[in-house]
Amino acid sequence: MNTTVRIKLSAMMFFNFFVWGIWFVTMGTYLTKGGIMASGTQTGLAYGTQCLGAIIAPFIVGMIADKFFAAQKILGVLHLVGAIILYLISIQTDFDSFYSLLLVYMILFMPTLALVNSISLNQMTNAEKEFASIRVWGTIGWIAASLIIGWMAWESSPESLNITFLISAIVSAGFGVYCFFLPNTPPPKAGKKVSFSETIGLDALKVLADKNYLIFFIASILICIPLAFYYGQANQFLNEVGMQSAAAKMTIGQMSETLFLFLMPLFFLRFGIKQMLLIGMLAWVLRYLLFAYGDAESNIWMLYVAIALHGICYDFFFVTGQIYTDQKAGKESRSSAQGLITLATYGVGMYIGFYVAGLIVDQNSMEAGMHNWNKIWIFPCLFAIGISLLFFVFFKEKHKIKIEE
Repeated sequence: MNTTVRIKLSAMMFFNFFVWGIWFVTMGTYLTKGGIMASGTQTGLAYGTQCLGAIIAPFIVGMIADKFFAAQKILGVLHLVGAIILYLISIQTDFDSFYSLLLVYMILFMPTLALVNSISLNQMTNAEKEFASIRVWGTIGWIAASLIIGWMAWESSPESLNITFLISAIVSAGFGVYCFFLPNTPPPKAGKKVSFSETIGLDALKVLADKNYLIFFIASILICIPLAFYYGQANQFLNEVGMQSAAAKMTIGQMSETLFLFLMPLFFLRFGIKQMLLIGMLAWVLRYLLFAYGDAESNIWMLYVAIALHGICYDFFFVTGQIYTDQKAGKESRSSAQGLITLATYGVGMYIGFYVAGLIVDQNSMEAGMHNWNKIWIFPCLFAIGISLLFFVFFKEKHKIKIEE
């Protein structure tokens, strides 16, 4: 890959995740503390739009991007239309209109996650060695977005957080134009006859015939229920307990994720699949215990450790799971299988999780808009313990991930 292409792809990853990260982390704080004054349940529904977008995304990518139009052109159009919707979101004052527009936006945005991967992989001859160095710029984009929020101290005035949607709209518009100058990625199935079941990924269901994979698949859905508590409630929690520039400090989690991503091959050599997945699950248990008993004073170290655990929480379970899925599915249906596990986790599992998290937050609300966070965090902690125990008992796969040269 030449330097010009590498720079273009790195910038693509950076801006695609920047336009998401600039508003997503603080949306819960904005909805509950800003001008909309949403309930916990409503906040959960708002975050759940990501999941509905993830469920619909395979249809958009499978039916349109794979058969009719070049990926970079679809990416550009989605961001240009998305910019208009983001602007409209930034000026809403009631939850119903906010939610309706956000749902439309996430249906447009979630397919971009697959499109940027397709555009990148199309330019690579050795994805195993080249992709990580490109994909990491997406994480850097997310970190940059959160640092800007911290530097501007927008969280100290939650009603001003609507500016994050406006900034996202401006960047999305510029990025949408930029996308048309990305390397050409023609539709791979243009002119080919593909069945409807293959288009929507139903051919991947055969991987569920493997008992161990079926257990992993169910566990993946269930572990996303406590996972959603972090994505939907962590920023609101950290702001309520008094942590300064919470969004900026939450980037410790993305830094940890990046570090462990590069260390994963070393762990694959040492641990088996079952051990790797269990370590990831138990990291969620520890994280929520630290949140439950930490504070912004003498126990602030607990909050920092809980945030830093994100690398283990995410990489050990989800990255291991993606590689496990790839090896179980084989070359013929690996893309469909990855789409299936993404739909199950980021779609079904997290949608349930965001809704449950909203209910638990509402049940533990107090006066002056505050909450009993100890009880809130204990729920996902116990839930994760239960899933970990069931996974330990029933999952029998013990071989290690195969690392290809």
